[in-house]
Amino acid sequence: MEHDDEVRVDEVRVVSASREIGADAEVIWELLVEPAEHSKVDGNDNVAAAEPGQRVVAVGDVFVTSLTNGSIRHNHVVELDDGRLLAWCPSEPDREPPGHRWRWELEPLGPRRTLVTHTYDWTELSDETRLERARATTAERLDASIDRLAAIAERSPG
Repeated sequence: MEHDDEVRVDEVRVVSASREIGADAEVIWELLVEPAEHSKVDGNDNVAAAEPGQRVVAVGDVFVTSLTNGSIRHNHVVELDDGRLLAWCPSEPDREPPGHRWRWELEPLGPRRTLVTHTYDWTELSDETRLERARATTAERLDASIDRLAAIAERSPG
């Protein structure tokens, strides 16, 4: 008998969404590397806030966010290619990340044109209490994040 909390063998554990945004990659990048902007972009309505001044500059950086449920997350930057790629693994404070990753990829297409891909990867998620929420993070929710990012970036000068 299968329990809801068990990992299903045929389950898709990497979800992505992409779309072109009418803004330069540099404008979009600045929104992504400034955690204080993340609550405005989060299509899951999970991030409540982040203190200003935590700009991400390198792999190994850790930025702190508060969630809408009152929890605090330490977000460990695990991939960074300046202007192109940013990924982090969230964790509870002073704990190892349980194995899920948020990733943003930017591909400049021309002036004020950037292909943006947002990915949620939970292939290594080890915390069974997080499985239900991981399954609820759908391509539609990632699309919502990209839509919010686009609404901000497309209004920005540049």
